[in-house]
Amino acid sequence: MAKNLSKTNYAIRFIGKEVTIEIDRPLGSIHPKHNFVYQVNYGFVPGTVAPDGEAVDAYLLGINEPLRLFKGACIAIIHRIDDDDDKLVVVSKGMENITNETICQLTNFQEKFFKSQIIR
Repeated sequence: MAKNLSKTNYAIRFIGKEVTIEIDRPLGSIHPKHNFVYQVNYGFVPGTVAPDGEAVDAYLLGINEPLRLFKGACIAIIHRIDDDDDKLVVVSKGMENITNETICQLTNFQEKFFKSQIIR
């Protein structure tokens, strides 16, 4: 387990911080390869690099309309145990106390394909 957690260091540093995310897969869009529908806004933190070589990805929870850019609080990460691409969980003001269960429900459309845990 410690080996898996060590690769989250790049993502853990965002917890508790305000981040700006660029949304490249807005609510309602379809994944270009896997054909599922994004049930939340999904994007990345510009100027960052994750272990997969791409920018650090983020789920935006609490906004029910498609967006292109958003500034919010990173309250957690979804650490993928069987993948090297952890996801930030970013929320709008007033949603900082969202439960882990709700995070799992809102991101299940994509996270159901991975074994993961929420780290706060």
